[in-house]
Amino acid sequence: MANAVLAFKNYNVIKGIWGSPWVGTKYFELFLNNPAFMMLIKNTLAISFYQLAVSFPFPILLALALNEVKNMAFKKTVQMVTYAPYFISTVVMVSIVMLFLSPRLGIINTIANAMGFESINYLGESGMFRSIYVFSDVWQTMGYSAVIYLAALAGIDPSLYEAAKVDGASRIQKILHVDLPGIMPTAVIILILSVGNIMAVGFEKMYLLQNPLNLATSEIISTYVYKMGLLNANYSFATAVGLFNSVINLILLVVVNGIAKRTSSNSLW
Repeated sequence: MANAVLAFKNYNVIKGIWGSPWVGTKYFELFLNNPAFMMLIKNTLAISFYQLAVSFPFPILLALALNEVKNMAFKKTVQMVTYAPYFISTVVMVSIVMLFLSPRLGIINTIANAMGFESINYLGESGMFRSIYVFSDVWQTMGYSAVIYLAALAGIDPSLYEAAKVDGASRIQKILHVDLPGIMPTAVIILILSVGNIMAVGFEKMYLLQNPLNLATSEIISTYVYKMGLLNANYSFATAVGLFNSVINLILLVVVNGIAKRTSSNSLW
């Protein structure tokens, strides 16, 4: 953390971090006045909130559905199928997405062609990039995230289900009045952590899915930091941008934690 002072210095390789001249907030001002600033913030927030809105409820729905399944063989099969993609490396997963969406050989376009439709270069359409990124992420992480909620469901007092049964509650009513309140503390904690990382969109998959055609919606702060810091060797500027990003995340985390504490009595601290 001490080396984050690099963001306030004009880094010189020979002099090192601490020997480099102090320039204050020069690089922060350069970033804020950069023509790409608004595009980076817009893309980062748009993808982050889209991902949060879609990926947050899916694991909960999957966990609630699996909790109602009585056939253990079917339940374990579904768990395995949904859990397995989490262990696929990002590079392999991106390769699978590219193969599926390929304009010439992709299965999606092959089916579309057979139905009389024209091929679409999905990864070349900037308007489709966010949906491709978000739903591929849901496919990869949904099963893993559902395990947390299944563990929370397993910890619910069985007497609550018995009382609901005696009262004549249907399955839907049990889910609404027993399951959901039982996993709510876990869901709130995960939501707080997710909002706290709202600006930290996954760099690897984003960078691998990028191409010149979708750059208008795929260029985010983390990929910009990589290009400026490592590819252009502008270390001080990249550190300033990364530090700006981290401070925003910290502020969001504190604010959301405070809101959750006041509204639901569940919080990180």
